[in-house]
Amino acid sequence: MMNIKHLTYTVLSLDSEAVFSLKDGINFKKSPDDGKCYIIYKENGELKACKNQCKHQGGLFIKDIEDLDGRTVQCTKHYWKLNVSTMQYVNPPDSFTQDELDEGGLQLVEVIVWDPWLADPQDPQELQEGEVTVTYLTHACMELQLGGKKMIFDPWLTGPAFARGWWLLHEPPADSMERLCMADLIYISHMHSDHLSYPTLKSLSATRPDVPIYVGDTSRPVFWMLEKRQVQLTNINVVPFGIWQNIDEHLRFMILKDEVHPELDTCIIVEYKGHMILNTVDCTRPNYGRLPHNVDLMMSDFAGGASGFPMTFSGGKYTESWKADFIKNERKKLMNYKAQLVKSLQPKIYCPFAGYFVEAHPSDRYIKETNTKNKAEELNALIKKSAPGITTWTPKPGAVLDLALALMSPSRKAITDPPSGTNIYKDSWDFDLYVDELNRAITAEIFKHKSWIQFYYIWAGFKNYNLVVRVIETDEDFIPIDNGYNYLVDFMDLSFPTQRPTREHPYEEIKNRIGVMRHVVKNGLLWDDLYIGFQNRLSREPDVYHHRFWNHFQTELPVAGPDWDLFLQQVSSYQRSAEPQGIQTESVSASTLS
Repeated sequence: MMNIKHLTYTVLSLDSEAVFSLKDGINFKKSPDDGKCYIIYKENGELKACKNQCKHQGGLFIKDIEDLDGRTVQCTKHYWKLNVSTMQYVNPPDSFTQDELDEGGLQLVEVIVWDPWLADPQDPQELQEGEVTVTYLTHACMELQLGGKKMIFDPWLTGPAFARGWWLLHEPPADSMERLCMADLIYISHMHSDHLSYPTLKSLSATRPDVPIYVGDTSRPVFWMLEKRQVQLTNINVVPFGIWQNIDEHLRFMILKDEVHPELDTCIIVEYKGHMILNTVDCTRPNYGRLPHNVDLMMSDFAGGASGFPMTFSGGKYTESWKADFIKNERKKLMNYKAQLVKSLQPKIYCPFAGYFVEAHPSDRYIKETNTKNKAEELNALIKKSAPGITTWTPKPGAVLDLALALMSPSRKAITDPPSGTNIYKDSWDFDLYVDELNRAITAEIFKHKSWIQFYYIWAGFKNYNLVVRVIETDEDFIPIDNGYNYLVDFMDLSFPTQRPTREHPYEEIKNRIGVMRHVVKNGLLWDDLYIGFQNRLSREPDVYHHRFWNHFQTELPVAGPDWDLFLQQVSSYQRSAEPQGIQTESVSASTLS
């Protein structure tokens, strides 16, 4: 474990008159030094304060007009609510605690993490033409030539991601797999399947099972599914956060974790001869929001659309016009946030990537048409307008950036585009190969015995939470299947009733495509395949996001999958009409619950 150093600095200073003028309840104050906004809560002469920044995805808070007590603010991004008097988020409940600023006399002080990349600083050395090149392959996959070493980021070169919901937008260069097999080292940022692509790694392992792969020491191991996937990779290196990893005398890298999703997301700083490349990937708030300024090259995600919300929701406010307005506003907010972030960090060159996916399967046409995304060209134009000194790069598959040429003079041609006539966009994806593989789970032996439901949810381990969920197996068009399972789970006591309980309770209905749902259940996968992969449809009453429930099934399921061999042994010890001892068979019958 790294020894994390902390520093403090004053973010806002108030004189006695300013403190006296604060009203009881919520106050918004801007710092005259940097213009950043802070929230100060005053009650009985006591002050509490925090940054005006939501911990979910960095949105700004405004006063909650529905709050009659004057203690709650609402995020403008996803409408999360924070009780400033307690620093607890109240919508969704049981989620985050806001970081409180320390009150030092009449000054508000923030405790920050020391900038770890400042350890053992290296002066930039002159680069030769061709010495450092960056080649865009597809989505989040970049090839870096760093002197005599070749490094590749997040290789997703074949197959779908998130079950069958995401497919590559760009056609990787024909020699991409060969390039991957020749890499000296590979960085995989996190376990999401558009970054950790098992179809890609399976091909890699057939040729180079010992290629060095580096991942961060996240609380949930990045390669937690390696054995289940039966991919033979023998040189996976889990490295601590915030410590330089030396590859040779000129090349080193450092992995940083995300504050919002420390169990999941990481980013990386690569340094060669004192020249830094920053790749923030999908991080929401990497390294507590502190990142190096004036790096030579920065790359980040930009597109949005990496969630089932709101496209897969129905009922209540979720009309098509509401969804369209919400998506338009969200994309605009994300675009402005990324442009402001790039402007504040002032990299010499910026490249938007990690957003080039498409909902290509014909059954997901509605999602493809509804889930509009930001365009890299538009973001780069916005950056050029607000920060004209920053060079921007909109990559095409096979395009090469020569860092030495880019740093010598912006007027020199530092980017080599792929040859004329190169196929930029994919037009075929081998749908049947991958969908048939998922659908093989439909006929698995475990699903012939309806008690799999209790066995699975007991394994999942989520309970003592007042939420009732109905899960329905459907066809491709989310129409319930006659002989599919349709059941209730009461997570208050982890029971499986035939009817909704009479007590007051929140309720969600989740319709899942049968092949994907059974594949997820059979293999003990996280529910990201269903939710981020657009493989379900949801409705809820009331319209409240249940963070504890979704966070558990998307990030906290047991690492060891369900023991289905044990389950089948239990079943086989009884007559075929019986179920394992202690299981209430009448409560999970598909026919009685439909």
